[in-house]
Amino acid sequence: MSSDQENADHAAEMKNVQAAHREKMSKKENADKGLFLLITGDGKGKSTSAFGTIIRALGWGHAVGVVQYIKGNWKTGERQFFDRFPDLLTWHTMGQGFTWDTQDKAKDMEAARAAWEISRDMLASGDFDLIVLDELNIVLRYDYLPVAEVLEGLMARHPRTSVIVTGRDAKEVLRDKADLITEMAPIRHPFEAGIKAKRGIDY
Repeated sequence: MSSDQENADHAAEMKNVQAAHREKMSKKENADKGLFLLITGDGKGKSTSAFGTIIRALGWGHAVGVVQYIKGNWKTGERQFFDRFPDLLTWHTMGQGFTWDTQDKAKDMEAARAAWEISRDMLASGDFDLIVLDELNIVLRYDYLPVAEVLEGLMARHPRTSVIVTGRDAKEVLRDKADLITEMAPIRHPFEAGIKAKRGIDY
């Protein structure tokens, strides 16, 4: 087959693909309300994905809020970056740190409750286009908050507001209501080869 014929066949194939895509898109509708996105799974990249979406939203001039449930005062690259632009988003780091470090369930539950009260007010306010509740799934896994109460708050959010919930082991009741679910799968991780978390990659 000549290169001209190969190019012509490819162009014809892509034209059919384009037509099929346009036909499919013609049946879709614009969202009339904010979406509920759930990013879970055992693989790395859940919070990273959420922060990438934050950048995308900010690029469109959207109002963004973040509540971090676990990381506490742990220094991270994303927090240091966004601290340079305090006018761009509202950020609350509420956790006491990783649960295996705090070893104090009462304090962890108190911190989770304080973070949820802020989250619920933000969700209902109508002030935000996007809110990220980072590692909320973890506090639900440990039953630091009643999942029914959290689900009610998520679903009662202002119609303007999309919400991203991250963390492994997402509860089934959240999965049932989410508009999007992404499950990160661990295929290979340098930690398994004895390599510590790397600044700028892992945190």
